[in-house]
Amino acid sequence: MRTTVLRMMAALMCVMAVCADVMPMQDFNLEKMAGKWYLIGFASNAQWFVDHKESMKVGTAMFAPTEGGDLDLSYATLNTDGTCWRMTHLAKKTDTPGRFTFHSHTWNNDNDMRIVDVVYDSYALDYTIKTKDEVSEVLVKLYSRSPEVSADLQQKFSQFSQTHGILPENSVILPKNAECPEDAATAAP
Repeated sequence: MRTTVLRMMAALMCVMAVCADVMPMQDFNLEKMAGKWYLIGFASNAQWFVDHKESMKVGTAMFAPTEGGDLDLSYATLNTDGTCWRMTHLAKKTDTPGRFTFHSHTWNNDNDMRIVDVVYDSYALDYTIKTKDEVSEVLVKLYSRSPEVSADLQQKFSQFSQTHGILPENSVILPKNAECPEDAATAAP
């Protein structure tokens, strides 16, 4: 137990040191982010993720730019019982292209999201700092335009996550999953 606590503390210190240095990619193009993405990879040292990572599966995300430069985010994952878990956010633009902020009413936390790497027709890496009750956690997501990703891209995601303080065992490629039907009304808020 003591070793686990020490490792988590070391990882947290590392995260705190590098959070400020993570910037969105240069020449970010919001319009090219539009459309459907598969959430393939997830990485975080947050306890909620450590506790639930074994049950998580690939889901979909829809990115819809607004006229004002914000980003509507819609997530959906098919549950094992056939229902769909859904969540939406309106991510507000900042003065830095590729960086957005939003409050999650579902989790009651503030989010500072940065698109740190993207090839618009292939993949995107999202680095988010989630803050609740003055405690910050880092979350890295790997999105893909298709449900398949190459071994090289998986390695890039894992390496990026570890470079930014996430323990290797907390960087996972999610197992495949069927998609939620477009008109499914069985959703969590």
